[in-house]
Amino acid sequence: MNLLKKTLTFLGTASLVVGCAAQARTPAPVVSAPHAATTAPLTGCPSATVNALFEDFGNTGKMPPELAAWLSDPKSQITEPYQAFDNVYNVGICWVSAWLIKTSEGLILVDTLYEPYTDQLIQNIKLLGLDPADIKMALVTHGHFDHAGGISTIKSLTNAKIVMTKTGWSEARANAQSSQEQPTAWTMPTAADLLVKDGDVLTLGDTKVYVYETPGHTAGTVSYGLDVKDGPQAYRAIVIGGLGLNAIEDSRQVEAYISSVDRIKALVSASENPVLVNLATHPFSSGLTEIKERLKTRKPGQPHPLVDPEALLKQLDVLRAGATKRLAVEQALAKTKTP
Repeated sequence: MNLLKKTLTFLGTASLVVGCAAQARTPAPVVSAPHAATTAPLTGCPSATVNALFEDFGNTGKMPPELAAWLSDPKSQITEPYQAFDNVYNVGICWVSAWLIKTSEGLILVDTLYEPYTDQLIQNIKLLGLDPADIKMALVTHGHFDHAGGISTIKSLTNAKIVMTKTGWSEARANAQSSQEQPTAWTMPTAADLLVKDGDVLTLGDTKVYVYETPGHTAGTVSYGLDVKDGPQAYRAIVIGGLGLNAIEDSRQVEAYISSVDRIKALVSASENPVLVNLATHPFSSGLTEIKERLKTRKPGQPHPLVDPEALLKQLDVLRAGATKRLAVEQALAKTKTP
């Protein structure tokens, strides 16, 4: 139950993925022990079902019991790690991704999950035959617990440098501090290892990571671009730091979100080195669970199922439409508060 409380505290609404509930500000629901589900328990990581349940949560403010049970059950969240590209692995859980990038001089981790799942992340790396001690950098997309909650654990188990934006680091520190009165409290190191800003390029061995500040989901949200390898082919990929409207404070934040979506769309449509791959931070947001199964049956010469810029652009269009509606709501609310 404690894990569920933590999840609800930060999720707020189902706009995490598609912004479907952006028409109204939905308060975080009162959390009580979930009642017995009236439908079959949620099993596996089915993207469409999870999306529908989160949308229902956002529209009603009430957590569907099957979703509550799924989020609060560690066994339901454990999923098999897999190789997505020659140099990229997914070592996350059912509802949150953690990406591992293999370079000629060590490993780069993107996002750290949260306990009890950071320990599972470490185990997933070992299951792939890789050594967590080889992690040289841990890139964190933003300061919410499900992405930053494992920073201290990763720091204690490896020599990895923790990488965030200055604002993202401050947000993570504040969120960790506010959790201290909860049974599921998490901590942050006292100082950052490497603070990055828009336009920075991180290099480890043969791999470059491009830093794009994409505020909106939070003020400190950052996205990371890199080249992924599939045999002789290389494709530009992006890990978008946050796509949800679940932590919106005012209309200016929504405007920043829309600008970030437009910027990512421009990266996808660029004439030079366009983004062709979406390494999703939440698997159900892009159908990643089902794509993973297609990878298992992919034959030599067949297109890589994650190289799908059209699907990413379609998702971004949906997100932008939801954000535009949310902006109108926030602007109307601001007018009611004006003396």
